[in-house]
Amino acid sequence: MSIAPRLRQYLEQQQARFEVVQHMPTSSAMQSAIASRVPADQIAKGVLLDTDEGYLLAVLPANHRIILTDLAEEFGSRPNLVEEEELDRVFPDCALGAIPALGGGYDVPVIVDDSINRQSDVYLEAGDHKNLIHLTHDEFARLTGDARHGSFSAHEAMLH
Repeated sequence: MSIAPRLRQYLEQQQARFEVVQHMPTSSAMQSAIASRVPADQIAKGVLLDTDEGYLLAVLPANHRIILTDLAEEFGSRPNLVEEEELDRVFPDCALGAIPALGGGYDVPVIVDDSINRQSDVYLEAGDHKNLIHLTHDEFARLTGDARHGSFSAHEAMLH
């Protein structure tokens, strides 16, 4: 599959500077980090949420877990994780579990966890389970320039 067509079109329209990093097939962002030898903090995973305002793509590091109650403070009500069937409707050209951490090509607003801002490079799923998109932090920040920002995740090691 390589890069999902809508993601590729969005990156081209934005004249984004990126590279594709191939890796062995995986089933999660954490496995992608291991397979590609990229620090998990640098892999941005997208989690699609349903809010009172509609869909929202929360972007956080692969080795973090989303804290929905923290997002509730931002939105006034607790967002819900989207069911798998809905993922297929919003990201029809992406494999399940490989949605990109960019909402621009899919008309989905984005909120970026503050921990992503500390990374010099950002990698994200390309829409399949075998490729990552590598962006500099500045390029990722440019592509997510309209996104909200907040602190809504915790490192998995802190949750045990």
